[in-house]
Amino acid sequence: MNNLKMINREDFMDFFRNNEKLNELTVDDRVEIFSTILIGSSDLNKKLLDGILSDYNVANLEITEIF
Repeated sequence: MNNLKMINREDFMDFFRNNEKLNELTVDDRVEIFSTILIGSSDLNKKLLDGILSDYNVANLEITEIF
């Protein structure tokens, strides 16, 4: 059984903003966090996805918004 230590928001954000600590996470850890952290579909939009693609220099994908 896992021994879970309770952390508050400030502790979590301190960890998240610490590159040395983030480097302890595996690629799978990062994908899991990335794919589950948003609350719902309203959090995903073209502007956010375009920003992510730009931040990661992904040039072979394009987000199209359909109304």
